[in-house]
Amino acid sequence: MSFAPGTKLGPYEVVSPLGAGGMGEVYRARDTRLGRDVAIKVLPEGFASDPGRIHRFQQEAFAIAALNHPHICQLYDVGPNYLVMEYIEGKPLRCPVPADEALRLAIQIVSALEEAHSKGIIHRDLKPGNIMVSTRSCVKLLDFGLARFVRTDADATQSHDGLIVGTCGYMSPEQATGSAADQRSDIFSFGAVLYEMLSGTRAFCGSTIPQVISEILHHEPPPSPLPTLDPLIRRCLSKQPTQRFQTMTELRVALERVARPAAAGPTEQRPSIAVLPFANRSAAPEDEYFSDGLADEITNALMQVPRLRVIARTSAFAFKGKTDDVRRIADALGVENVLEGSVRRAGNRVRVIAQLITAADGTQLWSGRYDKELADIFAIQDDIAQAIVTALRVTLVAKRADIKQHVPNLAAYEALLKGRHHALRLHDRHEKFKTHFEQAMVLDPDYAEPHANLGLAYFLSVMVGARSLRETMPLIRAEALQALKLDPYNLSPHFLLGSAAASYEYDWKKAADHFAIAMANGLSVSSETHWAYASLYLQPLGHFQEAVSEMERAVELDPLNALWRGVLASHLTHAQLYDRAIEQAKQALEIDPTNFVPFLILGEAYITSGRWAEAIEALENAHRIVPYDGLVNGIMAGALARVGEKLQAEGVIGQMGERPRPIFGRAMYHIICGDFDEAADWYERAIEEREPFALIFAPAPLNSDFRQSQHWSRLAKMMNLAK
Repeated sequence: MSFAPGTKLGPYEVVSPLGAGGMGEVYRARDTRLGRDVAIKVLPEGFASDPGRIHRFQQEAFAIAALNHPHICQLYDVGPNYLVMEYIEGKPLRCPVPADEALRLAIQIVSALEEAHSKGIIHRDLKPGNIMVSTRSCVKLLDFGLARFVRTDADATQSHDGLIVGTCGYMSPEQATGSAADQRSDIFSFGAVLYEMLSGTRAFCGSTIPQVISEILHHEPPPSPLPTLDPLIRRCLSKQPTQRFQTMTELRVALERVARPAAAGPTEQRPSIAVLPFANRSAAPEDEYFSDGLADEITNALMQVPRLRVIARTSAFAFKGKTDDVRRIADALGVENVLEGSVRRAGNRVRVIAQLITAADGTQLWSGRYDKELADIFAIQDDIAQAIVTALRVTLVAKRADIKQHVPNLAAYEALLKGRHHALRLHDRHEKFKTHFEQAMVLDPDYAEPHANLGLAYFLSVMVGARSLRETMPLIRAEALQALKLDPYNLSPHFLLGSAAASYEYDWKKAADHFAIAMANGLSVSSETHWAYASLYLQPLGHFQEAVSEMERAVELDPLNALWRGVLASHLTHAQLYDRAIEQAKQALEIDPTNFVPFLILGEAYITSGRWAEAIEALENAHRIVPYDGLVNGIMAGALARVGEKLQAEGVIGQMGERPRPIFGRAMYHIICGDFDEAADWYERAIEEREPFALIFAPAPLNSDFRQSQHWSRLAKMMNLAK
């Protein structure tokens, strides 16, 4: 059925045909009521005479009408057998596309799909033909939710009832096999489209539909022409949905990270700053918590500046109480500017002196002195932060006028600072931080920060082995949820929820959603968030290179943190970049030779490189620092056994007892020795205890032979990991 120009469809007058497709014929038409051009898609006669199909079609149309996004073609009206759509001056996406343009368009495509997924609509037929590029180079996505109705051609795949479930070259493996498909299916299709945008060729080719489907199910495409995007594309095109980006939000954030350096240009540098601990000039030495807390608050405020790199507290506070030249400090921290100051409290008065120094020549960019009531401390913090961003010619993110900022009462604020003061001392086994944070909650029930800080303190205590993850993670989750309830605009607690979903619940989709939100904070993402995302999410799922990149960001923010460099060395080892891993571990030991983690990672890197003698030497050094650590002892005993020192190895294992901490150390001992039956029993106990090392080491090279054993399928299933 064709319509000649001038034919009327309700209030619409056909102007000219635009094309024909599976859904029927498409026409350019004129809305005679509003005087605007529209596109009308007329359903085939076979569809129009089927009441069931018409009802389903109308239900889909109503759902699409709920979408309002600049990169989604708008649905204007629904007739008895036709759709009235936005008319777009443009052409379907043509490949290849220049790299910078491809990245720009890709972000638009993903943002449109992100909006659709948020409304429960999955596209299911993403392909270049359904992506219009307007004359203004703006993406418009077509045919949302209608892929199931598209009439087949030589390149389409139908189910047994004749309904198409996708276009062959862009279908996900689950679509190709008729399995249930969710939003991750669109992520696979997007990966195929992005690959074609960059290369000009399809990711999966073949002369017949069965050949193409075989490629989708069993083969990987050649590398794309743009190395910076290739890992992202590979992740989108993972055969297993759990190995892909789990949400469009997560994918969009990843694309924006790739785009950000390109937008900045190769010569543009972000200004950088370190806020040194403020000297306590008060008469009472115990007031140190207040001076340290003020420096922390200013650091947190500056982290909200989009174009400013702010060094984390751990590295900046490495110079506490020292008299090093400011230029040497700046060089060690890799920054251009340093803020230093002092605080004096006397009764209800406070004096704050601060100065901003340019490291290159030691000149003073700004200085300020504040003599005020103690209750004015929040205004002082804001004034200092604003003075710094003005001096550095960057912009502090404005507080939203529509959001009422909670100002805590002074007593609760002081309790919070005392809690932070103790929480940052990881050897605080008595958990004095808990008392102060809970006091702040009582003093100000509407104050979100004590809950967020208590959740973080619990989390860090788990990571250093002071608490059991199995017992503590419900507490962490509860505090994070309460913090978000009181202040939903602070995205940081989402990283705690992501960590809980990954390491406690083994719910990878939920973890992906929370981490995507936490990482959406951009440059203000904390080093702890980068670490958790890398170690508890990316690493267990086998995304080694991305895990390395996240830990590199953590190290950039906190360059004198020996632990972070040790963890970076671990990720490099798991990515089989052994030389770089050994280099990072040695740099960590130069910073802090008493930190056992770099020695442990050196041992792991040397074992996987076959350098047994060097491995044992490094592990013995770690053992001398933490003779009680089960993981160190387990790996060391395994290495000793492998070189024939079985009596010494058995002695170490005997000292560990039946309840080593962590239990996973015993699993590693048996894995290294090749006793996989015994290893499986200990590994299962570690999973049941929710020890994070069971996840972190799951895809490690040290585990490669064990993963081929009969036990791995069962253990991987316990953690919801791919076999």
